Amino acid sequence: MRNINRDIQFSKFGKFGGVEWVKSQSSINYQKSLDWMLSHVKKIQAGDAKEIVWLLEHEDIYTAGTSAKDKDFKGSKKIKVLQTNRGGQWTWHGPGQRIIYFVLNLNNRKTDVRWFVSSLEQLIINTLDELSIKSERRKNYPGVWIKRQNKKNETFDKIGAVGIRISRWIAYHGISININPDISKYEGIIPCGVTEGGVTSLADLGVKISMDDFDSIIASKFEELF
Repeated sequence: MRNINRDIQFSKFGKFGGVEWVKSQSSINYQKSLDWMLSHVKKIQAGDAKEIVWLLEHEDIYTAGTSAKDKDFKGSKKIKVLQTNRGGQWTWHGPGQRIIYFVLNLNNRKTDVRWFVSSLEQLIINTLDELSIKSERRKNYPGVWIKRQNKKNETFDKIGAVGIRISRWIAYHGISININPDISKYEGIIPCGVTEGGVTSLADLGVKISMDDFDSIIASKFEELF
């Protein structure tokens, strides 16, 4: 275990797709994780660091992306609120949700934002497919969704979100997937500004899996895509 910031610790998880993966076992403060990512971006730009993927969970927080609207925030439930520099709108992070932050140099892959976002969505889709969960994109709606059919109509519940920022083709921030969080926390916001659909999780879909086992699956799928 080694310190990467005064209050942040991680352990090496492995190397996948030529990129070092690390993991934090304790919940990480959102602002501290953002400060660390920004620092690592600058180091990569200066040629002083390599790409990295970071697995973690956050303490409870609502975050507003660069497109967030005030009207989509309904109440904090005593949960902290933070404006961020990532793309996207409102979301919640907290225990039971796997956060995967990427600090990747797109100059080594494709300098194409749409390709990168689509690849991250596909990473979630391929990982869920390994768990026998069919998920999909929705046109004009960000993230990854689960289609549900009832007697009256089709509904869609969101299970994975994507939010990135790019600086001189160094991409950072990343994705979140709901494993077994308290879904009621989403009631304080309109997630990603989408009113048509709810939020779900692996646990809500009847899939019980540990974070460690989930991490192993998504790491292998990353290696296939990147």
